[in-house]
Amino acid sequence: MTPRGYAALRNELTRLKAMRPEIARAIEVARGHGDLSENGDYDAAKEKSGMTEAKIRDIEARLAMAELIDPRKFGEMTRVVFGASVKIEDVDSGEQRVLSIYGAEESDIEKGWISFEAPLGKALIGKELGDVAKVPLPGGAREYEIVEIFVSYQYEESEQG
Repeated sequence: MTPRGYAALRNELTRLKAMRPEIARAIEVARGHGDLSENGDYDAAKEKSGMTEAKIRDIEARLAMAELIDPRKFGEMTRVVFGASVKIEDVDSGEQRVLSIYGAEESDIEKGWISFEAPLGKALIGKELGDVAKVPLPGGAREYEIVEIFVSYQYEESEQG
């Protein structure tokens, strides 16, 4: 994952851990309402606690296993790789668009950030300038020509060392 994706997960982990005291208070307040076997507030608070702890464990595991890749260190791009941005042209329509290839945690189609695991991401990885990537889609295969490969990764203030 990129440093931006790592920072976003770290921020989410911090936010979730900060919720622990609030959830513990909600459980204590619900306990004060009497019989736990018929206490909806207690059940809801315990379920929220369980879900939050599961998310915390999941994020901690992803962070522990993460391999950081900084796209800014690639230099001149000759093929599409994780972290690269690529301008593609639909062979049939001539429509062009720019996409960046990141991990699933960073995917945001509205920003043009796609996962390397998505069908289009898989088809683009390893391609060079001028190559045509064939993408199998439910409605039939599409072909995209690689027009440009570059790094457009920008850090946000909170991510800089």
